[in-house]
Amino acid sequence: MSTPMVGYNCIMVFCPDASRILMCRRVKNPYKGLRNLVGGHIEPGESGEEAAYRELFEETAISRESITLRHLMDFTYYNQGCYVEVWCGRLHEAMEPHGDENPLCWVNLDEDFFDMSQFAGEGNIGHMIEQVKQFGEGFLD
Repeated sequence: MSTPMVGYNCIMVFCPDASRILMCRRVKNPYKGLRNLVGGHIEPGESGEEAAYRELFEETAISRESITLRHLMDFTYYNQGCYVEVWCGRLHEAMEPHGDENPLCWVNLDEDFFDMSQFAGEGNIGHMIEQVKQFGEGFLD
């Protein structure tokens, strides 16, 4: 009998003018000290969308009323027994998110998100941002 895949999410939050993305600086492993997207576990019985809004609120205090999230893509890691759902949204109005887990910061979109000495995810964050830029259906217009 196979073990069920564990679900995670990461959430790309853009400021209202789409010039910056919200990130956290990891305080523990994996990726300690690197900038990463916010996100977390998808609980058993929880939909991906429910988990994305819950994790976003827990880590940043951004409520469902402040942003509309769209499911952008998934990554499946069979050798690690997990999958990651990627969600993205643009804040409806300017706000300063805050959280207790990892320090939050806004990062300009002209950064090199493929730089693994600065950003978590083995280049995946760069890939996700490029997907939004190229195929985001006006998401960053």
